[in-house]
Parts: sequence; C-alpha cells; structure tokens
Amino acid sequence: MKIKKRDGSLVDFNKEKIINAISKAGYVDEDTKEQIAQDIEGLCRYFYGDSYECAMGVEDIQDYVEHDLMLRHYADVAREYIRYRYKRELIRNTKGALSEVLDIVNLSNQDVNEENSNKNPVILSTQRDYMAGMVSKELSEKLLFPPDVMKAHKEGIIHVHDMDYAIQKMYNCALLDMEDMLQNGTVINGTMIEKPHSFATACNIATQIMAQVASNQYGGQSVSVAHLAPFVNTSRQKIKEEVKQELEDIQAEYCETDLDYITEKRLKAEITKGVQTMQYQINTLMTSNGQTPFVTLFLYLNEAKNEQEKKDLAMVIEEIIRQRYQGVKNEKGAWIAAAFPKLIYVLEEDNIRKGTPYYYLTEMCAKCTAKRMQPDYLSEKIMLKNKKTEDGVGHCYPPMGCRSFLTPYLDENGKAKFYGRFNQGVVTINLVDVALSANKDKNKFWSILDERLELCHRALRVRHQNLKGTISNVSPIHWQYGAIARLQKGEKIDKLLENGYSTISLGYAGLYECCMAMFGKSHTDPAVNPFALAIMQHLNDKCAEWKAKEHLGYSVYGTPMETTTYKFAKCLRNRFGVIKEVTDHDYITNSYHVNVREPIDPFTKLQFESKFQLLSPGGAISYIECADMTKNIDAVMTVIQFIYDNIMYAELNTKSDYCQVCGYDGEIKIVTDNGRLEWQCPNCGNRDKTKMNVTRRTCGYLGSQFWNQGRTEEIRDRFIHLGGDFRG
Repeated sequence: MKIKKRDGSLVDFNKEKIINAISKAGYVDEDTKEQIAQDIEGLCRYFYGDSYECAMGVEDIQDYVEHDLMLRHYADVAREYIRYRYKRELIRNTKGALSEVLDIVNLSNQDVNEENSNKNPVILSTQRDYMAGMVSKELSEKLLFPPDVMKAHKEGIIHVHDMDYAIQKMYNCALLDMEDMLQNGTVINGTMIEKPHSFATACNIATQIMAQVASNQYGGQSVSVAHLAPFVNTSRQKIKEEVKQELEDIQAEYCETDLDYITEKRLKAEITKGVQTMQYQINTLMTSNGQTPFVTLFLYLNEAKNEQEKKDLAMVIEEIIRQRYQGVKNEKGAWIAAAFPKLIYVLEEDNIRKGTPYYYLTEMCAKCTAKRMQPDYLSEKIMLKNKKTEDGVGHCYPPMGCRSFLTPYLDENGKAKFYGRFNQGVVTINLVDVALSANKDKNKFWSILDERLELCHRALRVRHQNLKGTISNVSPIHWQYGAIARLQKGEKIDKLLENGYSTISLGYAGLYECCMAMFGKSHTDPAVNPFALAIMQHLNDKCAEWKAKEHLGYSVYGTPMETTTYKFAKCLRNRFGVIKEVTDHDYITNSYHVNVREPIDPFTKLQFESKFQLLSPGGAISYIECADMTKNIDAVMTVIQFIYDNIMYAELNTKSDYCQVCGYDGEIKIVTDNGRLEWQCPNCGNRDKTKMNVTRRTCGYLGSQFWNQGRTEEIRDRFIHLGGDFRG
C-alpha cells in the first residue's frame, strides 16, 4: 500500500512514522498510538486499496491523526501536533542558507557531516562555524562574485575554494614569522608577551600564537622549529647557573665536567617538556572554527645559524620524532597517531647517508613514518634547484601548511624573504570538464581551456579585491604583532597583497581523467605525457601573463581536493553521463597525480611526478601508498634516499588505526553495505565511527574524522606501491 508525498511521489505506507510523529508531540500510551496508526492504515486501504497509481496524501493522514487524538481525549497532544506540523512546514518552506543551517543543527545533511575529515560536525563550535559559513556562502554568491563565475562554480566547471570564508577579510595560509615574534615579543589579546627566557616557555608561547593565528585565517600555517632552537641555549645557560648555585649552596666539590653533565641532563628534560607542551596543546586546542589548528612544523637542520644551534636543533627534532612515534592517547588510553602538527623533515647532505652526522635522525623518522605516517620529506637538494630568486640563488623553505608554496621573493634590500608571507586564496579549474566539453578536439580543448581560465582569473581577482583595503585591526596577531607584519593600527595591508609578496593560486584537478577523456590513455603513457605537460605549461604561462599585467603573485597550485573531488565527480556525471575511467567513480584524481588505481612502482611514480611538481610552483606534494612497513625500515630508508635525489616533496602513506571495541590496532577496512561505503573492524565487525580511530592521508594532512563517500572510495581504491616484503 502506498501514500502520496508532498512532491507527488508514491512511497510505501509506514505506520512507524505516524507513531514517531505522535511521540514527538507529547505523551500518548503505546496502545493508543498503535490503534491510531492502525485506524489510518485501515482508512488508506478502504479508500485506495493496493493501487499503485493513487494513494492518500500525507496532509490528509496528518488531519486524521489530529482528529483521532481529539476523539481519544488527547487535546493537549493534538494541539502540540498541530504546532509540530506548522514548524515542519516552516522548515520545508525555508530556503537557502537558513534551511542549510537547520540541517547542520539537526545533523541531517550528509554532505556537511562529511565535509572535512578534521572537523567533528557534532561539536557545537564546528556547527557554529558551519552555520556562519552558510551565510557567508550565500552573501558571497549574491554580492561578491559575478553570476557567470558562480554558475560555473555550482556546475563544477571551476571551484572557488573556501566560500564559507570568502566574504570576510581573511586569507588562506601562511609561513609565520615565529622568529620575530619570539625574539622581539608580541601581543596576544591585548597582553604583551616578551621574549621568553627558556625553551619550555618559548614552546608555550609559540603554541598560543598558533592558536590565535588559526582562529583568524582559514588555511594552514607553518612554523620553523629552527626559530625555537636558540632558546635551548638560553635554557642551558640558565640551568647551568642554577645548578652551580645549588652545588655551592651545599658546598659540594665539583668540576666543570660534572656541572655540564647535570646541566645537559636537566636541559633534555626541559626539551621533553617543551615539545610535549606543543604536541598536547596543538591536539587539545580547538580554534573558533571548531577544529585543531592546521599546524605544520618544519624540521630543517641547515636553517640553524651556527654549529651549536644546529646541535641544539637536532636535540629538539629528536624529541619531536620520539614523541610522535609514541603517539597520543585516545579516550580509551590506547596510543594512536596524532593528526597534528604535521611534520616536514628536510633531507640534506649531513643526514641522508650512513656515516653523516645526523643520519640517526633520518632513521628515527623512517621508523616514525612506518608507524605514524609522519614526517613527510622535503629534499633540500631538489628544492635548491627548483626555488631560485632573481639573483639565481636557490632556497629551501617550508610550504604554507600541507603543500601551498610561496614563490621566491626578494625584499627591498635584495634579501630573500619567506617567513611572514601568505596566500590570498585558491580557485581550481576542472580539467576533466574542459576535455569532455572539447569532445576529443584538440583545438577546441585549448579554446575552452582559455575561456575557463579566464573565469578562474576573474574569481581570483575578486579574492584579491575583497582583501584590498583591509586594515590591520581585523587581526592584530597577523598584521600588527609579527605573525605576518608589524603594521600600524589602522594601516591597510595593501602593500602585502601586491608585487609577489603574497601568492594567489590557480588550482587544477583531474589531469589523469582529462587525458583519458581526450585520448583514452593515462598521462603516464609516453604518447600522452607531452600533452599533459603542455597543459601544465599553459597554466604557468597564463599565471605569468596575469602577473606581468597586474603585479600580483599568481602561481599554479596542485589542488588538494577533499570534498571537491566528490563534487566534481557528481557534476561531471550529471553533465556527461558515465564514461569509463573518466566519470565512473565518485572522485576524480587530485592535481597531477598518477591515478590511485593505476599499478606503478613507487620509484617510477615519484620520478614521473617530479616533472609536474616543477610545473606546480604554487604548491604540490606526491605520495606513495604503503603496506605495513614497521618490519621493513630498510625499505622506507631506500624510498627516503630516493626522494632526496629525485623529487622535491613527498610522503609515505601507511595505516594507523584502532578499534575501541575490541582493541584491534591493525587496518580498519572499508566495506560496502546497500551501496554505501562503511568502515568496519575486521576483528569484531564494529562499524560505529565514534568507537574507532582511523587515520588516513587525505590531502597532505592526516584526517581522522572520516570522509565523504567519494573520498572514501578513493581511499579504498588506492594501489599499494610499496609492500612490506620489498627488498630493494
């Protein structure tokens, strides 16, 4: 038997829905609720029988419920039921952002619930951020961006990133000038913070700065651990004086060797304490947008200013890796992988091969990567070739967050500057849509590509114009107190938006599917690879053209898509139907990457992708997918050494899971249930996401709050490039 919904569709009669609706209105005994539902079922059957063409409408059924409640002397419940119906009608008639806000509060929008793998949608602060974001999206769509740009955005032709923050005077991501803030002091919430007098205090202040910064921008932030290293010696000297005084107070005889021994022992304890402060505060702090601060720590030995500072920096790095290997405890007290801070370890000549002074650190990193998926690896050797300033000098510096790289820049004194710079925003072009729209016609492809690039260009211009005229007061920690600059109160930030000081990024997605659509072959195919590289060069040429005309820091960016990969896939299928190896999955491939399903060995993959990293100066990262490597650290070291010689920036994806029901600490699997992908413990069958810890690499960062269906499918489909039994 059917009933007719408000939209005219017919669905099966379900008396439980009637009983549930009555229950929400007030107390009615179970027998009465059951009888009312049976009465209505009888009426439906009497008037319409088992007809598949006509049925009683929902509104009529609700009228009968009210009438029956009154007859059975439940007048108060009937009145509440009428109010309930009215409220539901209001919700149905509420359009746009207000309707989406209600979905957020009620946790009824699956797309929002799975939007960000580092945000828990149940938490009130996350809901508040999403609610504000919905309003921001609507205002941005109606007031900020041109109609044709928004039309292309909605259709998945391009994607304007972070629309939920677009209306505000916020930028994307940054390299914090932590050195300036620690050495020269800063101000947090109107309170003067002076130069710290110990390493532990420096770590505490740095963490508070990170939290403040994260609450006033929407992207990642990177901090160099080298900026903390000078405070190790500050503590050393302070501790040495304290120990000396203690020994003299008890009139103990001692030599300088004894004094140094006790000093270094206490110093290591302070380093442990300081690093622990950073790890625990970063993972327990929650910013105003309802998530852990997206912090990256940059571990670069050659950034130290002298040999003593380098040795001190090595001690700090060692403790960071040791604590990351140990992990953090979950609510059950089990050690699990921490998602933040992200760690980037720089490979250099004095840590990459046996016999070099800091090789032991790289070995520690390899073990940590195998167990906890961190750190990631940046090759100083390759970066010095790829990132050169106008004077021809190469530079090694961190990305802003997970992968967004600044382009080299010389200040007014001819000195290279990276810390205290930022990215204004990102707009991504869907290369797959360009190819499918061209229908295998190369000339048409380039013509459509230029049209779409101009849409991206105009969207990026809106981002820039919206930031222009911003006064430093909007975020004092950024603009007045050193995170980015030391501007005066009321001073505009405009000079930091122009002439390449900050970047503005043209993203791209789906190079693999683009080539499949044009030629039926992957961009790894030698016959197709030149076309893929030509696309990349064309994107760079466009950015250079815009930069020359407007003096803005346009750069090509290998977009890290989390929700966008799912959105693009759905839009492509709606526009072009199901096409094998192009639109037949719920995701498209990130940026230039080899498709996750494509069998390829790890070394060929990294070497192949290194060419595309060079053509993604605004941001790129490559990865290989690994089996359990904890018993084969030699293989991990082989890959790390290959990274040093062949590619600028790469990571190894392992698995780090835990089932809180049975204590299983192997890989939590992805299974299919009624067409939906679910996470399931292979040991006990647990599918309750609140009772498991699953950590996976999502877009450069580690995600731990689960993913939408598209990204989950992509994670399931990943080809294992490096097996645990590899013997190189």
